Amino acid sequence: MKDASDLTPRQIVAELDRYIIGQEKAKKSVAIALRNRVRRQRLPEELRDEVAPKNIIMIGPTGVGKTEIARRLAKLCGAPFLKVEATKYTEVGYVGRDVESMVRDLMSVGVSMVKAELSEEVRGEAAKRAEEALLDLLLPGGRRRGDEPTDLAAVEDGGAADAEPAGPGDPDHTAAGSGIARSTRERLRDMLTRGLLDERIVEVDVSRGAGPSIEIFSGMNIEDLQMDLGNLAGMFGGGKKKKRKKATVRQARELLLSEEMDKLVDMDQVSELARTRVEQMGIIFIDEIDKIASRGEKMGPDVSREGVQRDILPIVEGSKVNTRHGMVDTRHVLFIAAGAFHSSKPSDLIPELQGRFPLRVELSALGRDDFVKILTQPANALITQYIELLKTEGVELVFEPESIERLAELAAEVNSRSENIGARRLHTIMELLLEEASFRAPEIRGETIRITRAYVDERLAGVVKDQDLSRYIL
Repeated sequence: MKDASDLTPRQIVAELDRYIIGQEKAKKSVAIALRNRVRRQRLPEELRDEVAPKNIIMIGPTGVGKTEIARRLAKLCGAPFLKVEATKYTEVGYVGRDVESMVRDLMSVGVSMVKAELSEEVRGEAAKRAEEALLDLLLPGGRRRGDEPTDLAAVEDGGAADAEPAGPGDPDHTAAGSGIARSTRERLRDMLTRGLLDERIVEVDVSRGAGPSIEIFSGMNIEDLQMDLGNLAGMFGGGKKKKRKKATVRQARELLLSEEMDKLVDMDQVSELARTRVEQMGIIFIDEIDKIASRGEKMGPDVSREGVQRDILPIVEGSKVNTRHGMVDTRHVLFIAAGAFHSSKPSDLIPELQGRFPLRVELSALGRDDFVKILTQPANALITQYIELLKTEGVELVFEPESIERLAELAAEVNSRSENIGARRLHTIMELLLEEASFRAPEIRGETIRITRAYVDERLAGVVKDQDLSRYIL
């Protein structure tokens, strides 16, 4: 994958086309927004901070690709990405999550990303340390004569396992013992490399969990508070505690590797790099924003809805949020909001919030031709997924073109007669179509199932005949 700074808007759209059918306007908008972030980094420092991101509102029915566009965009550029539901937040004074928690969650995502990257950089050194620690477990020092740390002779005949160490009165006793230990250790190392000891059981000490940390923010929900208060006991326990557990050598190697990587990674550096990445490249996708739009009334739940909008406003405008990894400035975080806006419209949002989302993109509903493309063209096409799933059972699925067109027709027909849920309708139709094949797959290993138009009509006959299609398909 190319670096984000090397991707032109056209290349970004081309990458999105691999997974998402249609919605060219939305793809163009997010591609330009991503490219503008690269352009901003190239500006002189005095001008760089003045250029704010152009936040986007996506308007369209469910299942047309709003969330997928944002998710694929973040994955494409390696940016910290967080998807939240606007409806799970409440204004200050109500029970629920406060809006600042979205920034704290985004920061946690950034820390995890950076830590994973830095851990990969030190994997080589950590692997060497883990191997030495594993050899220490298999061949601990200070054992008396006759105490075999590992049954080396059972795996490899002869050698140091059967050697008699020099007597205590021998002046070469220390040197001989040291030489035998080195020889045995090197033979163990060779056996480890060849995987001959992978199933041997050893006892390894692993950390029980992270050290103590306490943070209390206004509006914090009870789950967050309980999680942090759960660390109070650690404050009096003196840091990380070790727990001894039995594991195979293969499992112990992974446990020790993880511990060594944690030791080699500087968490202060991780926090600093993550904070910079979140502030400069972070993306927050706020779904269901239409559900907090007021519709003229000023009583009941709409009071809370408008309160949430007013709480979100300073985050989107740019403010500093306190997190366990330091203060995070949200001025250059890109916000992408989305909603169906069936019973409300973007103008029902408070004017200040509308102003912070200057770009509005309408996504079109999906029809029959779109469904045909969704079933066949994307890299993760639905038909490809089912073919590969059943191939693991030795069953081959073959879809004829007419059957794919018939599936698309049914999906479009169901969406037109009942609730339009977009491409998600295809998942339910495909499950109904292949229910019997999936159930019998282990019993018909080696067979080929051809999916024809007649097969589709037969399996979905009840759906085709019944006018109230919602009875059969959710």
